[in-house]
Amino acid sequence: MSDLPAATGQRAMPDEGTPVSVKIRERLAAARRRCHANDNIAEFIEPGELELLLDEVQAKMQGVLDSLVIDTDGDHNTRDTARRVAKMYVNEVFKGRYVQPPPITEFPNAERLNELMIVGPLTVRSACSHHFCPVIGKIWIGILPNEHTNVIGLSKYARLVDWVMGRPQIQEEAVVQLADLIMEKTQPDGLAIVMEASHFCMSWRGVREMDGKMLNSVMRGAFLTDPTLRREFLSLIPSRN
Repeated sequence: MSDLPAATGQRAMPDEGTPVSVKIRERLAAARRRCHANDNIAEFIEPGELELLLDEVQAKMQGVLDSLVIDTDGDHNTRDTARRVAKMYVNEVFKGRYVQPPPITEFPNAERLNELMIVGPLTVRSACSHHFCPVIGKIWIGILPNEHTNVIGLSKYARLVDWVMGRPQIQEEAVVQLADLIMEKTQPDGLAIVMEASHFCMSWRGVREMDGKMLNSVMRGAFLTDPTLRREFLSLIPSRN
């Protein structure tokens, strides 16, 4: 009798010794999905695997500390640093890669609201995907609803911002990701997003310019075609200083 598994149409499971990151990558490859730094891969992570991934990151972070010639056994300050850094990346600053989107309750626009609404400033906490240095800033979101727009609570915008920004990001791409997500969730006539942030990859290293910030925007729908609406939104954003 053949030792080969029956042809059930299911992919054979990897050996138990296979690192969990390899298993996740295999699922992504089978689905022809990418795993860039700012992608969410939660649907390819099975129950219990996030803790295993944390253990794997810890082991590899310990290797980084060893290669930096840091005696983590003798130094009480860095004895548990590998675990702390692993938890920080997986459970906190890059959490937006590994968890499902926050639950967002959507309501019909029963009152047929059609006036400009602005939410912000909302705090941005992210990290540059070039150096993994912090990106800290603010976001303002303008919505022009129509009678078919889905209405979501104000706090839900903050949750969506946190989910998208909780990944290694490039600011220009991050605001586009956020705009795509909000357009999908709410279906407004227009959407405007302005983000201003300090990048520690510029202030902490490199040129070490402490006061430089990046400011960019994304305009969709009516905000693109109606300059009066666009000016109204920009004029209503409080001073960013």
